[in-house]
Amino acid sequence: MEKLTPQEEQAIKALWQIKEGSIKQLLETVEAPQPPYTTLASTVKNLVTKGYVQATAYGNSYIYTPLIKEKEYKKKFMQGFVADYFENSYTELVSFFVKEKKLSTEALLEIVKQIEESK
Repeated sequence: MEKLTPQEEQAIKALWQIKEGSIKQLLETVEAPQPPYTTLASTVKNLVTKGYVQATAYGNSYIYTPLIKEKEYKKKFMQGFVADYFENSYTELVSFFVKEKKLSTEALLEIVKQIEESK
């Protein structure tokens, strides 16, 4: 799965939020700062080309629908991120955040609790 650009991620997040819509509807949903209409249209066209979004013609406009679920994208992105930056070790990932003081003891205990509950 190809990593999306920040603009593509912004567009697909808006699309996940509204489920399907036109460029105009996406523009109303995109977080600030909003890109120009033509930039967003070009970005969504790239998402169609990459296979992340489906375009359905309605008259002289299109309705766009995501072809990948948000959870699936996050899972694949994180797997690639951990492989690329942490030698495919989630322990190294957590250790990094602990060393950077981004995870508290309470947060780590909550993670351990979730791991134990999922067994």
